[in-house]
Amino acid sequence: MERRRYSDTDLDAVLAMALRGGVLLAAAIVVVGGAIYMIRHGLDAPDYRAFHGEPVALRSPGSIWATARSFTGRGIIQLGLLVLISTPIARVLLSVIGFVRERDWMYVVVTAIVFGLLVYSLLGG
Repeated sequence: MERRRYSDTDLDAVLAMALRGGVLLAAAIVVVGGAIYMIRHGLDAPDYRAFHGEPVALRSPGSIWATARSFTGRGIIQLGLLVLISTPIARVLLSVIGFVRERDWMYVVVTAIVFGLLVYSLLGG
């Protein structure tokens, strides 16, 4: 039985679907978070006299996940943004897998280096 070879067109379709799915998922999460935030804080008067950055609970992936699980609007919005940021990283990882399946070793090496640099920069390198 002959193994099916994957083509560039197959890889392009998978990468396009990953991008589309990631962006749509992130948008849906942000919309839900925004709706929850507006329901709970829509009538609050903003204070523009001083800048208030994000709370510490919304600055790392673990704490964003914990805040989103408690169903707060800001936590869910931050989770959506985290999904949006992770979408291109997932595409690079899928590219590595696709190039391995195509047995295109030069692109495997180059894409793996790009993936490593992305992960390194996200972890504070």
